[in-house]
Amino acid sequence: MQDTIAVLIPCYNEAVTIGKVVDDFKRVLPEADIYVYDNNSSDGTASIARDRGAIVRHESRQGKGNVVRQMFRDIDADYYIMVDGDDTYPAESARELLAPLMDGSADMTVGDRLSNGSYGEENDRAFHGFGNNLVRWLIKAIYGYGFDDVMTGYRAFTRSFVKTMPVLSTGFQIETEISIHAVDKGWRVVDIPIEYRDRPEGSESKLSTFGDGAKVLMAITSLCKDYRPFVFFGLFALVFFVLGLIVGLPVVYEFSRLRMSRNSLRRCLPWGWYAAACCPLRPQPFLTPLRKPTASNGSSRCIVS
Repeated sequence: MQDTIAVLIPCYNEAVTIGKVVDDFKRVLPEADIYVYDNNSSDGTASIARDRGAIVRHESRQGKGNVVRQMFRDIDADYYIMVDGDDTYPAESARELLAPLMDGSADMTVGDRLSNGSYGEENDRAFHGFGNNLVRWLIKAIYGYGFDDVMTGYRAFTRSFVKTMPVLSTGFQIETEISIHAVDKGWRVVDIPIEYRDRPEGSESKLSTFGDGAKVLMAITSLCKDYRPFVFFGLFALVFFVLGLIVGLPVVYEFSRLRMSRNSLRRCLPWGWYAAACCPLRPQPFLTPLRKPTASNGSSRCIVS
């Protein structure tokens, strides 16, 4: 029996490009089912995709994370390709992304725009490269795995990865969440260099550099608390311990000279910081319950194994 392939395309107002994206993937992967999930578009994106032969569905909850969550729930296939509908990713790389999944050497492949320099040449939006590098550094520092490209919207997955992925994000944090989940759960990841191209004229990015960038950083913080609680709370403990040293060393110095400390408050304050440093090392009272409801629909998802 032939393996089934699903191409997942989340879309919001991509009328300028969606027709070409569907055509390209139908040409490169004629055996695949092309799904376009329309996220409240007002420019006819859904009708264009349907006319080109895509299977069109609608997701009313706004945000890319909400769309991806619903796609992962709805669609059954052996292999999945997820790609943006803005025609910035080449369909010609699809089989390269699928190959490591099909030969059993990977569970997720990542379309890497950065290694060959194409993203830097094509993308002229300020701070996007800096933000990507910052997120890569944070994931490397916290989880010990260095992605070549964290924020790319071009990925491929096995069925087992998709059906065990607890999507908690609602917006553009979804790429970061998928990357962290893959590393934390020990999924095999392979980076595949691709040729990135900028959006064509008339197509506008929905990404807010600073607004969505802040949400990504908040998502990393929240996921660190959920997936790496000892690291997360240990940083707080270290800060409190250092504050205790800063306040306490003058007291020790004074006592060594005078054999007494004249200020009782200064004697007690360091111990307060040391006590505060011990609290985060027992993080259970601060942890989110194991079954954490999603913001969009209140359903529960297990996030700690």
